[in-house]
Amino acid sequence: MKTHLRRFRFDRNELSQAQLAERVAVSRQTIIAIERGDYSPSVKLALQLARVFDTTVEQLFELESSDVG
Repeated sequence: MKTHLRRFRFDRNELSQAQLAERVAVSRQTIIAIERGDYSPSVKLALQLARVFDTTVEQLFELESSDVG
């Protein structure tokens, strides 16, 4: 899964990983893992992240061809 979370953080007032983590009640390490692609967020967390950036889950995350199958 490809994530655009880092780009959204910088495009939207340069929100730090720690600030974003606080807003969605997870650890900074969770945000780091999501941005690296090491962790796929739950549906609930993905929706919370989208809400923070006033966007859709589809704009934050996208499936790669290797994910379909």
